[in-house]
Amino acid sequence: MNGDVLVRIHEVSKQFPGVKALDRVSFDVIKGDIHAIVGENGAGKSTLINIMSGVQYANEGNIYFRGEKLLLTHPMQAAKKGIAVVHQELNMVKDLNVVENIFLGHLQTKRIMGVPVVDKMGMRLQAEKLLDSLGVKIDVMAKTRKLSVSKQQIVEICKALIYDAELIIMDEPSATLTEKELHVLFGIIKMLKAKGVTIIYISHRLEEIFELADKVTVMRDGRHVKTCPVCCLTKQQLITAMVGRELASEYPKQPSSIGTPALEVRGLCHKKLGLKDISFTANKGEILGIAGLVGAGRTELAKCIFGAYRRDAGEIFLEGKPVKIANVRDAIKKSIALMPEDRKTDGIILGMQVQHNISMVGIKRILHGGILSRRAERALALGYVDTLSIRVPDVYRLTRNLSGGNQQKVVLAKWLAVQASVLIFDEPTRGIDVGAKAEIYRLLSDLAVQGKCIIMISSEMPELMGMCDRMLIMHEGHISGELKRNEFSQEGIMQLMVDAVS
Repeated sequence: MNGDVLVRIHEVSKQFPGVKALDRVSFDVIKGDIHAIVGENGAGKSTLINIMSGVQYANEGNIYFRGEKLLLTHPMQAAKKGIAVVHQELNMVKDLNVVENIFLGHLQTKRIMGVPVVDKMGMRLQAEKLLDSLGVKIDVMAKTRKLSVSKQQIVEICKALIYDAELIIMDEPSATLTEKELHVLFGIIKMLKAKGVTIIYISHRLEEIFELADKVTVMRDGRHVKTCPVCCLTKQQLITAMVGRELASEYPKQPSSIGTPALEVRGLCHKKLGLKDISFTANKGEILGIAGLVGAGRTELAKCIFGAYRRDAGEIFLEGKPVKIANVRDAIKKSIALMPEDRKTDGIILGMQVQHNISMVGIKRILHGGILSRRAERALALGYVDTLSIRVPDVYRLTRNLSGGNQQKVVLAKWLAVQASVLIFDEPTRGIDVGAKAEIYRLLSDLAVQGKCIIMISSEMPELMGMCDRMLIMHEGHISGELKRNEFSQEGIMQLMVDAVS
């Protein structure tokens, strides 16, 4: 093996019942590189990570680390060999402090009168030294639940470094971070690279790949497509390699006829949530974007409209008529729907079948004489599986087994089944791949053409600019500006986000 190769993946295959997750995958990772792995959901990235970290085993093929064949049956074995994983779903005990989380499963001890005891002070000093080396200030005695997501992410990285990890695998580390937090994370990643740590970086955000990575491996349908230096690819070439086809447009928005007001909010306030005197109108056939930095109040506003939070003041009008929305049930009766930011917690029930998730809100529509008709439920679900192109073998499949993009479509199907006319999408493409993003954008555009009122909240400025007819910008709980499509510019939007308007 070439001395510069740290990891060699050779002809690795993995079979699950009815699914070949990996099919003879082979590529090398060079020592000291930031090596990106990209692909649509279902491409096999997570399965490959799980094999490399000892969570699963390969049915065929081998993985070599420092020239030796990896034979792992447990993640702790991988950690001891110098392989660490920073997962997308943060893996920590929120009621333990930073030191306890960093050393979890790896406690340091000292002997007092011959008796081994936990070396709390030694671990604290090590943790502080490690954080100082990363240029980050975190109170190591603070409970991790009190830390921001970005600081929790840094604690996860510290857990990897405590094991003197030579290889760190980062799975979607930026998915929930703000631009400012991303800047800190990228600085740490570049610092680790400078120290000789090899990083495998997985992300759906392609701009990050071009900023960070030395090489990129593209996977599709469980197979290796290509590995090459990032500098040899354009963004469009990378997308085409990932999806196996040209995407006609990154933001496939169709022109729609914007009609009369569907939703009007007047003077909405919620003191505890920091929402102040919010007023706006959203029209039929329009995609209205809501932009703002994290903490600006976008999600809180959506939940107030949807009845999840009871507002202190303000009125809501639907098609010009005042309506009372005191709770979520009222909003549903008035044909308002919310696709939440965290679909796995608030949008779907992962342990429930696809057909049950689709029918749950509109279950009265499939009751015959007060009894649930399984035939009607299946027919309803199959109709939306077809209409929304939900990729699932059958509607009896548990929703947790679907990719992120298909889970998002199930949430949408749930609301279309009750014929919602005002649809609020909070971060509709978070954590889904470029191919699924294009499908979600197309669905949003189709709904607007059908005359639905679409409100789209997003932290990704390009997708708001690409998809919206009009945009509201929020800053510290109020609307700091409104822009029409022909007025969109990243500089103008950012200025309103920070409220730096002269």
